Amino acid sequence: MLDDFMTRALVAGLAVAVATGVLGCFVVWRRMAYFGDATSHAAILGVALALGFQISIFLGTLLVALVMAMVVSVLAGRGWAMDTTLGVLAHSALAFGLVAVSFLPAVRVDLTAYLFGDILAVSRFDLIVIAGGAALVFGLMVWRWSALLTATLNEDLAHAAGLRPDRERLVLTLSLAIVVAVALKIVGALLIAAMLIIPAAAARNMARTPEMMAVMAIAIGAVSVWGGLRLSLWQDTPSGPSIVVVAALIFALATLGAGLLRRRVRA
Repeated sequence: MLDDFMTRALVAGLAVAVATGVLGCFVVWRRMAYFGDATSHAAILGVALALGFQISIFLGTLLVALVMAMVVSVLAGRGWAMDTTLGVLAHSALAFGLVAVSFLPAVRVDLTAYLFGDILAVSRFDLIVIAGGAALVFGLMVWRWSALLTATLNEDLAHAAGLRPDRERLVLTLSLAIVVAVALKIVGALLIAAMLIIPAAAARNMARTPEMMAVMAIAIGAVSVWGGLRLSLWQDTPSGPSIVVVAALIFALATLGAGLLRRRVRA
């Protein structure tokens, strides 16, 4: 764990855990799981376009994820059946991305790293980009915390308080696109939504206040990253999926513990 590449992997993972922990709370509260899934699946299309136009993978992923998030937000505002729409958009974007890569004969790329992540291959430049993106998302969440929380609880209350729920929705949309772009290297497109949802869902079983839930989600994400890297180093398992496995185990323990506590209180 003290090797240079492991240190970079741990720092990058912790940075992503901070961003996904706070943002994931709003994803859970607003029931945006499919929204995150659609945006993360679009990342593969962003990778294909970035390779085709020879631009930064981060930039291509960010642009496509942002476009996807904006499209979903517009459709949601027009009353579309979002479960079906998001299912269509998520899988279509992933399929278009995979097909688009096949039309790039001059490019040889291992899509496994983009689908499931390759945290052990994080470079110093990657670390700077990931840390910068995570810090930006965390700053946005802290800055707009009260407004986002009010708009999440009740949009009518937000209007009465002089807030604009559509603006807060835009902040979440932008934050989600940034998280997808920076987390692609860590856990991959197929597992980004898991890191957004599982730590926050586990924290909800134990927290008493929204702020405590956000702090606990960050802590659970950080433990998942550390434990996943340890598991990967010990058993030679894929790093990204190992991180999600540890997060899922923590969620199971938190859910079981919360259930036992409720039974004891009733008794």
